[in-house]
Amino acid sequence: MFSKACEYAIRATLHIAAHASIENKISIKEIASAIDSPVAFTAKILQQLVKNNIVESTKGPSGGFFVLEETTHKTHLGDIVQAIDGDAIFRGCGLGLATCDAECPCPVHNQFLSIRNDLSAMLQGTTLFDLMDGLHKGETFLKRVS
Repeated sequence: MFSKACEYAIRATLHIAAHASIENKISIKEIASAIDSPVAFTAKILQQLVKNNIVESTKGPSGGFFVLEETTHKTHLGDIVQAIDGDAIFRGCGLGLATCDAECPCPVHNQFLSIRNDLSAMLQGTTLFDLMDGLHKGETFLKRVS
């Protein structure tokens, strides 16, 4: 459903939000390890997240990545998806056709429209803060535990 980059972006953002602060920044290597992502790929993803004001970064010996607390309340999963994958998931055709709408629907248009609307509502209605609680309580995970 999401691109691999988007999956990693969501996981990275959640990890950073749950474990970092302006006083306690996390390095790219730590983030990549925590989400099972290659370091170079993680770096490119984090650049996009910084550019879209989802994640903050500082350079230097005490540098790293963090998410401001107020950002966790106002950043929705849909913001991350939009930053990495664009808006295709919110507007695109279920079969990937360039033109698909009510006037010229693809074979799955009506069924997919309902699913797409539900997914959009979930992505736009779920904040980073909403998801961090499960991580803090150990009820949800970003990496499979063997």
